[in-house]
Amino acid sequence: MSIRKVVKYGENVLRTPAKEVHKVSQKIKVLVEDMLDTMYSQNGVGLAAPQIGESYRVFVIDVSTGNEPLNPIVFINPKIIKKSGACISHEGCLSFPEAFTDVKRYANVMVKALDKNGRSFVLEAKDGTLLARAIQHEFDHLDGVLFIDHVINRFEAEEVLKKHNLPPLEVEKLLDEPELTEEINKLPKETKNEN
Repeated sequence: MSIRKVVKYGENVLRTPAKEVHKVSQKIKVLVEDMLDTMYSQNGVGLAAPQIGESYRVFVIDVSTGNEPLNPIVFINPKIIKKSGACISHEGCLSFPEAFTDVKRYANVMVKALDKNGRSFVLEAKDGTLLARAIQHEFDHLDGVLFIDHVINRFEAEEVLKKHNLPPLEVEKLLDEPELTEEINKLPKETKNEN
């Protein structure tokens, strides 16, 4: 398989909703392998197909750390079927080299998807874990939504993008998430700083 070029923020494919996969064909299996190779080569936690210029509803995640064996999870045509709670997540993205900022996320998500063999599965990730946050981050890519659309502090995010020579925030894309903001405002102060 091969390592593919990661598309950078500013490219149209990152803002284009991806197409459903109609059949987990050999082409899709090769795409998945390329995505995993690319993600590991960049030390990433997740990668969505649009990030390598392929407009398909596919993403991969591996939250293993240190000496843990690799544990890739493949999501084809994923759907988030349940979400609740809230957390603040300090996130970056392979399409935004070196740029990190705080964003709003649900603490708990349940996702239904197909694996690399086309078998259906359901996965639940709770308590604002890296897996829960990564699922939301990668899922967003499939709808043309980027992590910076969920920013908590717009001005801080602007500075980060500028510092790393990335295009400015697309203000019209910022998401108004009143229920998530309300949940985050209820979090105890020490919790807000942990995530």
